[in-house]
Amino acid sequence: MYTQPARTAAPDMGGIITTSHERSLAYGLCPDSCADYGPIARNDLSLLIEQNRMLHAHALPAMETLYQQIINTHNMVLLTDAHGVILHSLGDADFLEKANRVALQPGVAWSEESKGTNAIGTAIAERAPALVHADQHYLNANHFLTCSAAPITDHLGNVVGVLDVSGDQRSYHQHTMALVRMSALMIENQLFSATFEDAITIHFHTRPEFVGTLMEGIASFTPGGRFLSANRNGLFQLGLTYSALQTHTFSSLFGLPVSALFDHYRTAAPGLLDMCMHNGVRVHGRAQLRLASNQFQHVLALPQEQATARPQAASNLAANAARKLSGLRYLRTGDAQLELVLDKVTRVLGKDIPIMIMGETGTGKELLAQAIHNDSPRAAGPFVAVNCASIPETLIESELFGYEDGAFTGARKKGASGRILQANGGTLFLDEIGDMPFSLQARLLRVLQERMVTPLGSGKSIPVNVEVICATNHNLRERIAQGLFREDLYYRLNGLVVKLPPLRERTDLETVVKKILAIESDNGRYEVSQEILDLFHRHRWPGNFRQLTNLLRTAIVMAGDEQEICLRHMPDDFMDDIAANTAALPPPAGAMATGDDASAPAIAFDRTTTSGARLDEMEYTAIQKALQAHGGNISAAARALGVSRNTIYRKMPHLK
Repeated sequence: MYTQPARTAAPDMGGIITTSHERSLAYGLCPDSCADYGPIARNDLSLLIEQNRMLHAHALPAMETLYQQIINTHNMVLLTDAHGVILHSLGDADFLEKANRVALQPGVAWSEESKGTNAIGTAIAERAPALVHADQHYLNANHFLTCSAAPITDHLGNVVGVLDVSGDQRSYHQHTMALVRMSALMIENQLFSATFEDAITIHFHTRPEFVGTLMEGIASFTPGGRFLSANRNGLFQLGLTYSALQTHTFSSLFGLPVSALFDHYRTAAPGLLDMCMHNGVRVHGRAQLRLASNQFQHVLALPQEQATARPQAASNLAANAARKLSGLRYLRTGDAQLELVLDKVTRVLGKDIPIMIMGETGTGKELLAQAIHNDSPRAAGPFVAVNCASIPETLIESELFGYEDGAFTGARKKGASGRILQANGGTLFLDEIGDMPFSLQARLLRVLQERMVTPLGSGKSIPVNVEVICATNHNLRERIAQGLFREDLYYRLNGLVVKLPPLRERTDLETVVKKILAIESDNGRYEVSQEILDLFHRHRWPGNFRQLTNLLRTAIVMAGDEQEICLRHMPDDFMDDIAANTAALPPPAGAMATGDDASAPAIAFDRTTTSGARLDEMEYTAIQKALQAHGGNISAAARALGVSRNTIYRKMPHLK
């Protein structure tokens, strides 16, 4: 007979524990029974992750952030699919050993049917957040756990996964559930934004300071204004069910025609929209116009009076309408480091915070800057890029600030407006800002502070409104110390600083290769052989994406009618680079055992027992040993091996 579970430190939220125990009993489970702890096969897990690729890619950054908030508290963060099978985990090394005893690890199902009452399975069954503490778990073996889980839903309200924090029941904290729910909502919003690629998306709230936060409502519409979907907060603020909203349009919900959005974002400095919802409540919002169809190119053109004065500019905007698709979502390819960068810049869009992009040459700094512009409220305005290192020092002043007729010998008649004025109402991207001549830095600082530009040879100052994004591969603090860069300009530009990871540290190399092949070939029919991919994974890529793109472009030409790019299609200099620049192997045992892992043995590649083995086999063997020695903790294994976590993530699909 079913017995009411004993009262614990955590409350039974809405009686769901009692109901869940009744379901567990109906499944034929016994509290004393040993659950099925067998994980699915590694190949099946890889396939499952691929089937949940979008969820996995958007959840990893949120998991990393959540884990940093609870680190060293005897807890772990878990992501599951819609059926409760664990896809990914992050955890404290001291807790992982206990967790492994009950198979709280990737590949294991934690549905109620399998494990009885537990936060993951109960959250799926109830379609609501679930806190299961200590002896509230149905199985006695799980009584040492305290677990907080929240379901993750898609744009249709279907549960697609669960985010969970599990730990030692003695570490229970009432705020953990709040962190989990916020992180799950963050993932949901990311998934929602990535779903609609040819749409108008509105971010709104009754309070303007909440636009751009987790509290905002999000609603998407077709380019013609028909309702598509809304996130949880959007449904709540609109006050209608999903089915009821299917009969609505943007105009009927927000009291504005779609054309008013386009007019708003043609202005030089568009602020937040002021809209009145169908229920009479006034809201503030911003729109993202992601329009793929050519019939909407006119939306991206200049206003009529500007188009008349600058027909070439209007023509260029229409011709380049397709480039407007290159928003931040298109840069998401599954790499955890890049996801963190994209999440950070997403939070400051439209907030008038300068962004500085750090990174090696060829890591895609201008591509990121263009994507930031395309997703910002200034997307309908110009994006003007200036490479401060490529313009001769004698010309950069006139190039940036413009000049009047006769300002200097050789100047064009009627003068020139300059790049800063050309960016008015849009975004100015200053690439290689660290190479800007010191003498011009004071003028740039004055323009940024006063929002006024004075062309050379003119006594008249012209108002300008631009969003500034900078990029550099220099350490600007070192250049300040060397007297090459102004400290006051540095702090004026130093709003949000993000660093793009070099290609050799990214985990999404295969996805990037596929994207480049699709772009560079007529019909995307080319693919690279596994042998080439293995070489790519071992290369250090000193030229990063620029080098990879040029290499694949050449290989496509060499391959001709062949569909698979093989070793014979690679240029000789690349093979020379492979021999000279292959990433160094991890150091001998003990060399990298530091910090929390100082007492753990570092794992070295055993060259004496793998004589004749291929280099990649040696690497996989060493990684496998390290993961086993550290109970599957990727961070600890990476520190022991002296490599980055991304290296292990990249190799994991090939482990036996």
